[in-house]
Amino acid sequence: MKKSVITLLVAAATSLSAFAWPDKPVTLVVPFPPGGSTDLIARTLSGQLPGKLGGGATVVVENKAGATGTIGAAHVARAPADGHTLFVSSLGPFVIAPHLFKVNYDALKDFDTITVVVQAPNVLVVPAASAHQSVAEVIAYVKANPGKMTFASSGNGSSDHLTAELFWQQTGTSGVHVPYKGGGPVMSDLLGNQVESSFMNINTAMPQIKAGKLRALAITSAKRSPLLPDVPTLEESGVKDANVQSWQAVAAPKGLPADVKKRLHEAIVSTFKDPQVNGKLLELGFELVLNTPEQFAAFQATEYARWQKLIASRNIKAD
Repeated sequence: MKKSVITLLVAAATSLSAFAWPDKPVTLVVPFPPGGSTDLIARTLSGQLPGKLGGGATVVVENKAGATGTIGAAHVARAPADGHTLFVSSLGPFVIAPHLFKVNYDALKDFDTITVVVQAPNVLVVPAASAHQSVAEVIAYVKANPGKMTFASSGNGSSDHLTAELFWQQTGTSGVHVPYKGGGPVMSDLLGNQVESSFMNINTAMPQIKAGKLRALAITSAKRSPLLPDVPTLEESGVKDANVQSWQAVAAPKGLPADVKKRLHEAIVSTFKDPQVNGKLLELGFELVLNTPEQFAAFQATEYARWQKLIASRNIKAD
């Protein structure tokens, strides 16, 4: 009898604690500097989440950059699993970096997945002055000139780098990977004709494509983008099994109470289903995903294995 009373009291206390959540500011940890796509998603969420959660909730963004996102990931993995620290990140720390670095967290075990918010394809772009007018021309050129054409990326192990590696693998070709420290320098050298091509994220590439300064040759999604309806997919261009989506997601330290996870998932989905919010994101090239925690976990496991296999087979190094 005494044990039953204790059990009831513990259950009541747990319920009361969950009911009171959040009882202090909720911090959205972004593992990159301000200004990028992931930061945009986090700041959109921080502006809308208080109203969704109610009770005077406060939500702040903390940019904890470094080591390709792994410093922020490790920080969240060690934080209390009470719903007051969340991780808003792109795919890198979740499924790529663990294969390139010794990281201080287990990407598959140390987080409670909540949802993948958005995804966006990459676009194979060349400067407007380039002679290449199609993917077929690029493939013909790299086959005739192995190891000569330059493909710029925002860094070793980045989505744009791995897309190029996948492209070379699937076409039996080779090029020269030119890694930069971020997307800004890539754009500058593309526009200055210092490098010949890049599998750039659509969000970054769109303004210069619209301005006529970059030429889009193919998109890495399964279907054509409504933003670039005349640009074929890689598959349409004859390159099979090279679809790539960059994505942004929300997770929490492992052990998040089930009712807190449910409230968070509902609030996040509600935020991004708001027409005023998702309309702006769609204009930037994002596609809404908003899957369930279980779907996110399964997706992460698939992506983790996919990039692990590519990184090993291509002998990709972090430096």
